[in-house]
Amino acid sequence: MTGKMFGVATIAALALGLPPALAQQGVKIGFVSTFSGPQAAIGEDMRRSVDLAVEHLGGKMAGKPIEIVYEDDQFKPDVGKQKSEKLVQQDKVNFVSGYIWSNVLLASLKTVTDEGDTILVGANAGPSQIAGELCNKNFFSTSWQNDQTPMAMGEYLNTKGVKSLYVVGPNYAAGKDMLAGVKRSYKGQIVGEDYTKWPDQLDFSAELTKIGAAKPGGIFIFYPGAHGVQFVKQWVQAGLNKTVPLYQVFSIDAITLPQQGADALGTLGAQEWVNDLPNQTNKKFVADYVAKYKTRPSFYGAQSYDAAMLINSAVTAVNGDLSKKDDMRKAMEKADFKSVRGNFKFGNNHVPIQNFYLQDVVKEGNDYVLKTVATIVENYQDRFHDRCPMKLGQ
Repeated sequence: MTGKMFGVATIAALALGLPPALAQQGVKIGFVSTFSGPQAAIGEDMRRSVDLAVEHLGGKMAGKPIEIVYEDDQFKPDVGKQKSEKLVQQDKVNFVSGYIWSNVLLASLKTVTDEGDTILVGANAGPSQIAGELCNKNFFSTSWQNDQTPMAMGEYLNTKGVKSLYVVGPNYAAGKDMLAGVKRSYKGQIVGEDYTKWPDQLDFSAELTKIGAAKPGGIFIFYPGAHGVQFVKQWVQAGLNKTVPLYQVFSIDAITLPQQGADALGTLGAQEWVNDLPNQTNKKFVADYVAKYKTRPSFYGAQSYDAAMLINSAVTAVNGDLSKKDDMRKAMEKADFKSVRGNFKFGNNHVPIQNFYLQDVVKEGNDYVLKTVATIVENYQDRFHDRCPMKLGQ
């Protein structure tokens, strides 16, 4: 190190109240997502949003350079666990974030939070176990607990007077949570329920035939990414779009909509983040994302952007001293950062208490876009928080 470089580092350390050695270290964040295969578009949206957050932060947190280490879980729980182990044990990251899939997160959780004593900020997956009995002081979510969004959708269906529903989803942790969520709040009759093979099944003709025979008042689905594209397409091909309305969560978004196009018109869904939220942070995020990447961000990206900003709030609170993990956790519980959702607060299990909105697919010019119709519920807390023994501030 040259004398000039040492002088700059020393000045930075003194300004932050840190020893010079601490000031020279960066903030290293591991980010696990899917960057290959049919669901890679989701991971790329998350990566773009994190990169944009780093850009908005000027590349630094509390004066320390930010390094993001991206790892591809390949859509597989065992690979996700291996990559998580690498980040904690070899790369020695200060934080881990990301995780699209509930089964990947569940496989990786203890490796990061318990064995590695590393703070994990989940940017999408929200399995019920982690909100309840497996809640952890080192786990924070900037998304939701899986049941929350479908429960909000069920509340809307009640107000619309939908008398019967056929529910369909993939046979893995999140699929089970999503269908359980809508059934929990929906007061009408469930006339059919199917769980399809995950992730291999992309042909839903058998399920659609059963739905057609059941003649429900509506269909509820949870099929993220490429699976959502295929279900919507096949629903139209089967002619059911003319007879049975489709209601969805996480199946139509800014990533899938360019492929779904007119097939998705008029299809309603629930979401905790919507691109037209009027707060200034969200306006800047969306505008800068569109300017930089020439496409719209999805909720996956918005949650990942918030994850980066939540981590920044923790690093800032301890003036960059990453050894103060207790203080960082307490700072994160306060959620003292500007979220794209506006107001942001955590429950005792570190899952957000938040609003959920109704979205419709409309055509604007030559584009198909998601438009917010109404607020379904406000300050909605997941139902598993009372199974979590943690209390805020402890």
